[in-house]
Amino acid sequence: MAHIRKYDFDYSRRHFMEKTATGFGAAGVLGALWPIMAETGEINNAYPEELLSIEAYTKGKINTGDWINADNIDLVKDIVDAGLYHEVKQQGRKFQIQATTTDITKMFPHEYLEATLRNQGRAKLDDDGNVWTDDGSQWIGGHPFPNAKTGLETICNMTLSWGRHDESTYAMIADAVTSEGDVAYDYSMIWAEQAASGRLNGDPMMSDGRGEGILRYQSTWFSAPNDVKGTAFINIWPYDQREFPDLYGYLPAFKRVRRFPTNQRFEPLVAGLNFYLSDAWAAGDPYLTWGNYKIVARQPFLGSSQNSWQGGLGDQPGYRPQTHGGPKDQTFFTVTKELIPEVIVLEAEPTGFPRAPYSKKRIYVDARNMIFPTFLSYDRRGDLFKVGEPGFGQYKNDTSVVMDGAHPAWSWSWYHSHDMQGDTMSRIQQSDQVKGGYRSEYNKGDLYDKYMTKAAMRRLGT
Repeated sequence: MAHIRKYDFDYSRRHFMEKTATGFGAAGVLGALWPIMAETGEINNAYPEELLSIEAYTKGKINTGDWINADNIDLVKDIVDAGLYHEVKQQGRKFQIQATTTDITKMFPHEYLEATLRNQGRAKLDDDGNVWTDDGSQWIGGHPFPNAKTGLETICNMTLSWGRHDESTYAMIADAVTSEGDVAYDYSMIWAEQAASGRLNGDPMMSDGRGEGILRYQSTWFSAPNDVKGTAFINIWPYDQREFPDLYGYLPAFKRVRRFPTNQRFEPLVAGLNFYLSDAWAAGDPYLTWGNYKIVARQPFLGSSQNSWQGGLGDQPGYRPQTHGGPKDQTFFTVTKELIPEVIVLEAEPTGFPRAPYSKKRIYVDARNMIFPTFLSYDRRGDLFKVGEPGFGQYKNDTSVVMDGAHPAWSWSWYHSHDMQGDTMSRIQQSDQVKGGYRSEYNKGDLYDKYMTKAAMRRLGT
């Protein structure tokens, strides 16, 4: 009589299908993922070998270090999204396979992980869907729902803290690549985030009342080229996720700050870029201005949500990735991806935006740390519109490291915004420094007064 293995190759697939069908369940296959990670610091005991090793998953057809290209992408077609499959199969894209990350300390900024561990179990959802601490205060930091079981809990983790620092300044180079493969625009821009509540520094709210009723302040401005230099925007997010952010912009040509309407969230910030404010972190709008959240699948997936600074990226001047693919080998960053044991495939509709160009978005959420390796947006006809794809990880490799206080920095490092219908690509990378002397930094203090007020916008514009 043949021996029947409990955890045969299809056990995980059946487990994910059953959990998705019931519409409720925590991440993990052999056990609940978050309690296992919190106890052991590793994910290994939560998943069988087939989900921890690309060799095991593909039965030896793909190995760590292999390159995925048009010749072998079909071997992993079931664990990539439709956008990535098209890019590899039709547009000359390739990527390299790295080993699956299992160490929890490499998946978060240190202070954010500590806050998640410290505050687990204290988050509560009210009848409207807003998050509160069990003492009735605004959320106090880290994932409110590290053991997320529903779509709403999942999007809460993604929205309440974007960059997972109290303060973040990202020096960015944004290249707009045309369908012909030319770099039409090369922007130097800075994106800054100030957490007003849910802070990690021991005081969960900004002082002087600036955190009362406010979730975050976020600003972005351009330092090059000269025709957009000084253009700046500020987002002020209410804590109540049913309310729309206040959006202000400074345009140097008019020398004044003006308020923008809410639907500007679905328009490019400047010419050539196809990236919208709504796209930020796959959670660029208050989560209760979207609705009909549902988990449509759970599955393994190939993504760059860990260690994206590896592969020599950190050794490139300005962290500048190499490019390849498309008509002139300038369309895609050359990056690595790993087998993610489990992603939560979350869908939502823009219920609060009647004129939104999106009919829905589909977010692939890494169950290990609630970061998205990919999100897809669909137009009003229901056709695939844009693919947003980032790389995350510690800023550390075999030869270099960037420190965030006493610990290696953790952040995003690159982003693809691919308009699949117009075939334009906005390639964005986080650099060490951009024109104007702005640097990527975390928790340096004074961010609000420097960058988060109307007076600061005018100062940046001049």
